[in-house]
Amino acid sequence: MPYWIRDQEGRLVRIENPQDTELDICVNIMDPPQEDQNSQHGQGDNSNAYLSMRDRMHPPRMSAPSCIIPPLEQLIIRPHIVPLLPNFHGMESENPYAHIKEFEEVCNTFREGGASIDLMRLKLFPFTLKDKAKIWLNSLRPRSIRNWVDLQAEFLKKFFPTHRTNGLKRQISNFSAKENEKFYECWERYMEAINACPYHGFDTWLLVSYFYDGMSSSMKQILETMCGGDFMSKNPEEAMDFLSYVSEVSRGWDEPNSREMGKMKAPVNPKGGMYMLSEDMDMKAKVATIARRLEELELKKMHEVQAISETQAHVMPCTICQSCDHVVDECPTIPAVREMLGDQANVVGQFRPNNNAPYGNTYNSSWRNHPNFSWKPRPPPYQPQAQT
Repeated sequence: MPYWIRDQEGRLVRIENPQDTELDICVNIMDPPQEDQNSQHGQGDNSNAYLSMRDRMHPPRMSAPSCIIPPLEQLIIRPHIVPLLPNFHGMESENPYAHIKEFEEVCNTFREGGASIDLMRLKLFPFTLKDKAKIWLNSLRPRSIRNWVDLQAEFLKKFFPTHRTNGLKRQISNFSAKENEKFYECWERYMEAINACPYHGFDTWLLVSYFYDGMSSSMKQILETMCGGDFMSKNPEEAMDFLSYVSEVSRGWDEPNSREMGKMKAPVNPKGGMYMLSEDMDMKAKVATIARRLEELELKKMHEVQAISETQAHVMPCTICQSCDHVVDECPTIPAVREMLGDQANVVGQFRPNNNAPYGNTYNSSWRNHPNFSWKPRPPPYQPQAQT
């Protein structure tokens, strides 16, 4: 008759034959279960099996393993070293090659104990990374960096990708001088483009060729004059050195000093009555002519404005509408005034005054009957009677 029993793991097992089941249980008790060879921890180390939901939702704070394998050598980092290190934030405008170069220069200035220089760089480089660069370092696979060479390669692969390298290489191969640029300014700008991309892969003769093709005609004349016309006969290293020499010498050609300015002579006139002007003098003359014409136009405009204002001040306003825009004869209200006066005249013509009305409002013959306007002879003055 089948029945149910619990095995060594606490699970219910259906038993068909009791005798076979007891034998299997005895065998299992005598032989302990073997651990899984593929698992890294035994049953005693599997603490996650007994974690509750609260523990799983709020795990304990644990530090992630570092991507750098701890070296066997010991290195003590002193506090005064870290502030001297340069910083790299991972911005597009930053140059990782320049950062590594500056970092190595700082590391070469001191040596801690008997540690190697590569160990010192490997330990100190993480202190130079900030913001995006620090996030990138923490995202690397744990224990994937073994030495300074590996860390440097991963750093350049991340922050100096292939498209950025190709862009800087195009700046070198397509280099050209700017308008009115000095020789030393052009050379310095070219060297900055080369230093920005150390692993450009161009040979020295290509670098010389790119710069020579990008120079202006005046620069080429100066270069050929100084080397006697055999610049192309030099080997690549001599050509680079000569370009650097011409750049240093050309710094003194920028502006003449006061003594040289005093010795400058006026240009010789090849023909009588004609003056040959240099480009600078011709440009100055054109600028002076333009300035003079502008002043004349401004004065003319100012006089016109003053004349208009004075004319408006002398014009008498219209006596009808009190406007200064027109004279009295051109007043637009004259037709209306004439019509109004005509109507009044018609009304006056139709009026028939009473001539016998005393004290009339108009002049008529009835005014003769007014006591104040009638003529009467004056009475004789009073004369007293003489007494007899």
